[in-house]
Amino acid sequence: MDHQPPPFFKRGPAPLAQLSFYAALSLALIFIDSRFQTLELLRQGMSMFTHPLQQAAHAPVEYLQNAGNYFSGITRYQDENSRLKRAQLAGAGTLLRTRQLEAENERLRKLLDVKGRQKANGRVAQILYAARDPFSRRVIVDKGQQDKIVAGQPVVDDAGVIGQVTRVFPFVAEITLITDKDQAVPVQIVRNGLRSVVFGLGNGQLELRFMPANADVQNGDLLVTSGLDGIFLPGLPVAKVVHIERDTSYSFARIYCVPVAGVENFGDVMVLDPRETISLPVQLTSEAVTSGVKPSLKAGSKKKHLKRE
Repeated sequence: MDHQPPPFFKRGPAPLAQLSFYAALSLALIFIDSRFQTLELLRQGMSMFTHPLQQAAHAPVEYLQNAGNYFSGITRYQDENSRLKRAQLAGAGTLLRTRQLEAENERLRKLLDVKGRQKANGRVAQILYAARDPFSRRVIVDKGQQDKIVAGQPVVDDAGVIGQVTRVFPFVAEITLITDKDQAVPVQIVRNGLRSVVFGLGNGQLELRFMPANADVQNGDLLVTSGLDGIFLPGLPVAKVVHIERDTSYSFARIYCVPVAGVENFGDVMVLDPRETISLPVQLTSEAVTSGVKPSLKAGSKKKHLKRE
């Protein structure tokens, strides 16, 4: 008969078994989320609770930065304001003439029944911080689903294209920069109109791919969006060619570019509205209908003759 007292503490599974179980569960969740995006809804729900904590963590730093900028930037802003006023007065004549030319251009388009260009409307957003992934080029802005931001919207600054919205949360949104290795933008060379696609390299540069080795590309050529993807408006500045490597043993040239916009500079950006979808009407003329009916009638008459014989 065993008279040993019961154990004082209740023992569960071994620590090594628990560690193995939770490690396997974590790997399984990471794999399932990367393949099927099953935790996206949970991630958006958690962001609603973590957003106030992030705001509280950033508040002291923002207060110190704002106070320093306020005291150090009063004189600079006054000088800049006076300089901008002088520039506005100097360019008043050009601005008035530009408005007159735009009105005349609009009248000519209506006269020629040409569709006008879509206007670049959007909303201003502020970049809060960069993403925590060191192998990607992504930033977080202070506009989200509550501001009617959707995935796929292009993002620009005062110089050119910054990137594209790739993930949206209730209060913030994630923007993938054009220098990211997974980002591609259809572009067009302004000088000669050649079209191609520019890809990010992940190191702050871009590469213009699928251009033949003997293509008419020169250093300093400006690349703008072609608009063929249906996302970016045509004519937005993207990058400038800085280096070209031509090798006769390869079919395509290695063309390196740098973005013209402040991609790596944190500040204010504009999230453009999605482009309007253009529906092409399908019109069937009487000739097309009759041409499509006659062959069927002839085939049917041939079958009848064969049956009679």
